[in-house]
Amino acid sequence: MTSTLEPQVDPAVEPPPETWTARLVRKITANPSILPTVAAVALFVGMLIYGETAYGRIVQYSTLSNLLINNAHLIVIAVGLTFVILTGNGGIDLSVGSVIAFSSVAGVMLANAGWNPWVVVGLMIVFGSLFGLLAGVLIQWFDVQPFIATLATMFLARGLASMLSTQPQRLDDDSPIRSLGTRIKIIDGPKVDDLVITPGVILTILVVAAAFFVLHRTRTGRTVYALGGSEQSARLMGLAAARTKLFVYVLSGSLSGLAAVIYTSRLGIGQNITGIGWELLAIAAVVIGGTLLSGGYGYVLGSVIGALVLGLMTVLITRDGSIPPEMTTIITGGVLLLFVLLQRAVTGSRS
Repeated sequence: MTSTLEPQVDPAVEPPPETWTARLVRKITANPSILPTVAAVALFVGMLIYGETAYGRIVQYSTLSNLLINNAHLIVIAVGLTFVILTGNGGIDLSVGSVIAFSSVAGVMLANAGWNPWVVVGLMIVFGSLFGLLAGVLIQWFDVQPFIATLATMFLARGLASMLSTQPQRLDDDSPIRSLGTRIKIIDGPKVDDLVITPGVILTILVVAAAFFVLHRTRTGRTVYALGGSEQSARLMGLAAARTKLFVYVLSGSLSGLAAVIYTSRLGIGQNITGIGWELLAIAAVVIGGTLLSGGYGYVLGSVIGALVLGLMTVLITRDGSIPPEMTTIITGGVLLLFVLLQRAVTGSRS
């Protein structure tokens, strides 16, 4: 008669530490909704590696600095749209580009007329807030679909910008508003490879940090996610659904006004045609960053990555030289389609 001896496990011996890949797989398995965000990060890193290998001088201070500076306004409006889309129920804001145009033209004209520049900056943000407030009121109290309400404010803002001026309005070179676009050297690299930043980028970082805090550390943020899950359930739970829905549209409008400040300070010009199509770029950034169009799932940092993916795509196409600039739109559409299909797969597996 033979006996089988089972190996004895020493309880004092701790299991080997979990690797970061195993931890990532475990988190994705537990919450598949983060998969699009993880895919966006992987895409961004892959684009950096490809660009450095194929063209060189991509992973360096100057390129990354310009990537942040040139896309700061897109990041800001993408943050606002993240809040709107997270609420679900068709939440969208199509007016952001037109609001930027109106705020920019109005701001430059007021500054050139002798108004206090910092009052003008505040008014540019307030202008955006008012458009967001109008859209929010139409959606919440008049039961207008977000697509229609923000389409109306889009045409309104664009029309008002054209009424102010159809000619480019140039901001005076000595205007203090231009100081928000001043490049500040952080690291003095070799030759022209310097790490630089602008006050506009600093404002963008503060906006992202504040938005992250609101979404993940406040009752308002929890209500935003709850609305995306089920607005009826959120109301039954006693959450401030109406006030929160109004808040996200006012926030989106306010951040559009701030984006106008950042953009105008960098280029020093305001035009009624500024921002055409930016709402689509911002929506693409939000979707690529992993926010589900159905609402309820998404991350501000993911939207930042999405905006940087779009910006880096433009950089790589420019560096290549053989790809027509028109291909940027086609490639953006293809990437967006892939992420929408990924979202569908994720939501399908969750249901």
